[in-house]
Amino acid sequence: RVQLVESGGGSVQTGGSLRLSCAASGYTASNNCMGWFRQAPGKEREGVASICTRAGIRYYADSVKGRFTISQDNAKNTMYLQMNSLKPEDTAMYYCAASMGWVPPSNLRNRFNYAYWGQGTQVSVSS
Repeated sequence: RVQLVESGGGSVQTGGSLRLSCAASGYTASNNCMGWFRQAPGKEREGVASICTRAGIRYYADSVKGRFTISQDNAKNTMYLQMNSLKPEDTAMYYCAASMGWVPPSNLRNRFNYAYWGQGTQVSVSS
């Protein structure tokens, strides 16, 4: 059974950094696509960044380009999200997601293309 476990969330001030981790079990990350999504209170869940390692593809939402970096350690079956220059608008619950097979690059931002989800980790950025 597939399990995704996020960690690394917390509270920081504007301009700070955090690194989120998503450890996958029962799942081979390198053969599929994985992503980070976030959901703030009263808002839709939105795609933040995705990675398809075998295809060498990375996707970033415009709001995080240049600040966030997604990566994957295939040996550890773990995905990371390095978040720098954090802003209050980055405050949200962050979720790890994993696909069941290939996801076309144009669809990586869409949460309906991911079959598996973690429980989430909270990120709070204060001004």
